[in-house]
Amino acid sequence: MSACEDLAAAPRDIAPLPPVDGCADCLAEGRRDWVHLRLCLDCGHIGCCDFSPRRHATAHFHDSSHPVIRSYEPGEDWRWCFVHELMG
Repeated sequence: MSACEDLAAAPRDIAPLPPVDGCADCLAEGRRDWVHLRLCLDCGHIGCCDFSPRRHATAHFHDSSHPVIRSYEPGEDWRWCFVHELMG
């Protein structure tokens, strides 16, 4: 795997912003139809994955340029860099 400076610089974890029980954007829209959740390791925003209808985690990257997310699913600890399209 190629080195990724964004993954190297990102923390392993960060405190999530409220609400912590689902995708913040879906909940604001009155929806609960996400598939999986992702945590932005820059600001703590929780968004839904690309298998979800709204794809809020990717939208958050495009709006904020925060490059690294991690899974917010129990038992998963992988991270993903949107910029370099690398898992770490």
